[in-house]
Amino acid sequence: MNPPPTEAAIHAIERPHRSLWTYYWISSLAVPPALPILLPYCWFRYHSMRYKFTDEGISMSWGILFRRQIIINYARIQDIHLRSNLVERWLGLARVLIQTASGSAGAEMTLEGLQEFEAVRDFLYSKMRGVKDPAHKSAGTPAATPAQDAELAAALREVARELRETRLALSTRAPGTKDSGHV
Repeated sequence: MNPPPTEAAIHAIERPHRSLWTYYWISSLAVPPALPILLPYCWFRYHSMRYKFTDEGISMSWGILFRRQIIINYARIQDIHLRSNLVERWLGLARVLIQTASGSAGAEMTLEGLQEFEAVRDFLYSKMRGVKDPAHKSAGTPAATPAQDAELAAALREVARELRETRLALSTRAPGTKDSGHV
């Protein structure tokens, strides 16, 4: 059993695994008449695909003539899915689909050709939760001083006293009296 990859190992992923090229070959063979068109497209896509994991987000780029780049901050990630078909599972690959609140039904970014797909998914979930979880943010804030605690306790006692007085005033009021609308 291999140990799970560390955050540094995830940050080191820059390219898809070489088995992705094999997957592209097999997929292209499924439609023989389109092989002369699909194979060069897949070759350029495979050789130009790059990933970059940073502390703020993830980026993916590909393309030779028409370069595409997608950058997603961890705070924008809404959901993460893993998807693999029979051939991808046979090759030990999967795709990580990353969805944001962009309004489209599909994934905003699809990381292809990853063998560490579960570790990448867990890493992205931890980053996504770390951005959104207030417990992570408040962990670095200093604790309240005793003077602040005493001030807060005094304010809460004052609020409780006013609530008791209001409840008492409402309970002593005659049950048949109409409210004049004035406070």
